[in-house]
Amino acid sequence: MDGMEIREILQYLPHRYPFLLIDRVLEMEVGKRIVALKNVTMNEPYFVGHFPGNPVMPGVIVIEAMAQAAGILSFKTMGRQPDGKSVVYFAGIDGARFKKPVIPGDQLRLEVDLHRLVRGVAKFSGRALVGDTLVAEAQIMAALREV
Repeated sequence: MDGMEIREILQYLPHRYPFLLIDRVLEMEVGKRIVALKNVTMNEPYFVGHFPGNPVMPGVIVIEAMAQAAGILSFKTMGRQPDGKSVVYFAGIDGARFKKPVIPGDQLRLEVDLHRLVRGVAKFSGRALVGDTLVAEAQIMAALREV
């Protein structure tokens, strides 16, 4: 499948400013993988305090961006969109490693592979890169739950 622009992304993620972390989907193979982008700008609200004079994207936000890409892949794989009655929650994070700081001006490339999706529970592996440099990686578990 070809990529997705922001208007379509908004149909698959319930997140909105300031917590929408996916700007574009470059590639997606439904049921298998997604490649998405997050453009990191100095306008991000967390840079005010993390850290003054030395802005660094918090590692947990990098992992959240991976999880949002995984959320899009989950909904596409299940053939549905968020309907206000269900949401995909984090269920676990394993093996998170942070290799290099992400700073304003970087473009974060999020590569997420789906390993399994059974009864609304999914397991993914994710990588975040800036250019060709790996900056973070983690295994993510997510669960679709009714709200």
